[in-house]
Amino acid sequence: SEVTINKLKARGVSYLFDIQAKTFNPVYDGEDLIAQARTGTGKTFSFAIPLVEKLQKNMTEYTRGRSPKVLVLTPTRELAIQVAKDFKDVSKRVSIACFYGGSSYMPQIEAIRNGIDVLVGTPGRIKDHLQNNKLDLSKVKHVVLDEVDQMLDMGFAEQVEEILGSSYHKDSDSNPQTLLFSATCPPWVYEVAKKYMSWNNENASVLTPWLPSHCLCLSAVYLFLFPRIAVLADVIQVYSGSHGKTIVFCETKKDVNELSLNSSLKQSAQSLHGDIPQKQRETTLKGFRNGTFEVLVATNVAARGLDIPEVDLVIQCSPPKDVESYIHRSGRTGRAGRTGVCICFYQRKEEDQLRYVENKAGITFRRVGVPTANDIIKSSSKDAVRVSAEKLIAERGAVDALAAALAHISGATSLEQRSLLNSDAGYTTVQLVCSQECHNLGYVWRTIKEQLGEQFENHIHRMTFLKGKMGVCFDVPADKVKEMQVRTTRKTPSVPYRISSNKPCNPEQ
Repeated sequence: SEVTINKLKARGVSYLFDIQAKTFNPVYDGEDLIAQARTGTGKTFSFAIPLVEKLQKNMTEYTRGRSPKVLVLTPTRELAIQVAKDFKDVSKRVSIACFYGGSSYMPQIEAIRNGIDVLVGTPGRIKDHLQNNKLDLSKVKHVVLDEVDQMLDMGFAEQVEEILGSSYHKDSDSNPQTLLFSATCPPWVYEVAKKYMSWNNENASVLTPWLPSHCLCLSAVYLFLFPRIAVLADVIQVYSGSHGKTIVFCETKKDVNELSLNSSLKQSAQSLHGDIPQKQRETTLKGFRNGTFEVLVATNVAARGLDIPEVDLVIQCSPPKDVESYIHRSGRTGRAGRTGVCICFYQRKEEDQLRYVENKAGITFRRVGVPTANDIIKSSSKDAVRVSAEKLIAERGAVDALAAALAHISGATSLEQRSLLNSDAGYTTVQLVCSQECHNLGYVWRTIKEQLGEQFENHIHRMTFLKGKMGVCFDVPADKVKEMQVRTTRKTPSVPYRISSNKPCNPEQ
C-alpha cells in the first residue's frame, strides 16, 4: 500500500532485497514457509511487510482485550525489540507488543488487556504469561519463528513447542500460517515443520547472503583525523578508478560541499543535500545514472528514499548510526558482473560504533590502511590504458617507470607516500619485528640508536607496539627510508626492519 511504501522510504528503503521480494507473495497468500537467511539480510521486513499489509486490509475491529493475530518468537530480547520496532515502522493502527524477560510484567499485562494485534517476544516470557492464564493464543493466525537454529542452540526447543501447542490442533485445517527463518536448517527445524506446517502448500526455501553476491568487499580505513579530502581522493582512485561510479555519504551539508568542490578529486563530482531543490536533486541523480559525472556526495538524510543506481564504490565517512540504511546503500554496489566495494572511514573514538555495525549486520570489515603510492600507480595504470600498457611493457620492459607514466596520463599527477598510522603525507610506516615480546619502548629505542645512530632518532615518529608486543611500528620521513636501509645493511641488525604495505595490527587501535 502507499502508506507502507512511504514508511519504508522514511527508513531509507527504496527497494526490496532478494529474500523480501521472493517471500512477499507466499507470506501474503497464507502459505507456510521455510526461509534460510543470514542475520542482516533484511529478513524481518520479509515477513513484517506482508503480514502488516494483510492485517491492515482485513482489520475490521479494534476491540479492547482482543487476542494476538500474529505471534513472533525470537531467541533474544535484543532481537525481539528490533523486530517489534520494524513492525511499528511499517504499520499504521496496528497494536504491537514486545514481551521479554527481565522487564516488568505489569506493562505487558496492561497491553494484553488493551488488545494486541502483533505479539513479539522471547519463549520464556511468552510461556510465563500462558501458564498464568494471562495470554490467549488460540486466535493466532500467523506464527513466525525467527532465528530458529539459535533458539535450538539456546535450549528453547521445548518451550517453543509448548507455546505452539496452544495455537495448533492436530489435523486441523484452521491452524496458523507458519513461517520459519533460520541461518541453518538443523533436524529440529524440519521436525517443527512436519509437526506444524501444512505440507500441501508449496514450501519455499530461500538462501540469501547478507548482501547481493556481487557485493563482497567490505573494508574499513582508519584515519587519525576526520577523513581528509586527499585520502578520500586516493581511495576513490584505487577502488573505483577514473570512470567508475562512487557514492560518498557524509553527516553534514558542510562536509558534502567541501568534498564535492575540492580540486583533489580527479573525477567530476556533484552534491546532494537538503538545501538543494527537489528538481535539481532529480537532475543530479539523472546525471549520475547517465554517467555525466562519476562521484555523488550526499548527506545520509538526503539519500533516504532515493532510487540510487548501482555503483562500483560506496564510502561512508563515518560508521553509520542506522545499520539497516547502510545495508541498503551497500547493496547498490556492483554492476555488470563486477564486485562492488563498500568502505567505511573511522577514527579511534568510533571503533565501538564500527564493531556495533559488524555485530548488528553480521559482517566483518577488513581493516586496511590508506592507499600507498604504489596502489595509486597500479590502479591508475590499469584504469587508463591497460591493453596498451601490457603491449609496451612486453616490448620495452621498465614496468615501474611505464606504470608511473600511465598513472600520470590518467590523472594521478602527484603521488605522495602516506603514513599508515595517521595518513600524514611524506611518511613511510616501518615495522621492527622482534623474536620475543618487548616489555617496554625503552628497549626498542636503545636498539634503534645502536643500529641507526643517535641522530636518526629524531626522524622516528609515532612509535607504537605491534599486536602482542612482538615488535613496533613507526613513521619515518619518506626521504629518509633509503638512508635507514643503508645504515641497517652496514650494521647487520639482529632485528629485521620492513616497510609496511598494510595497516599494522595495533592493539591500541
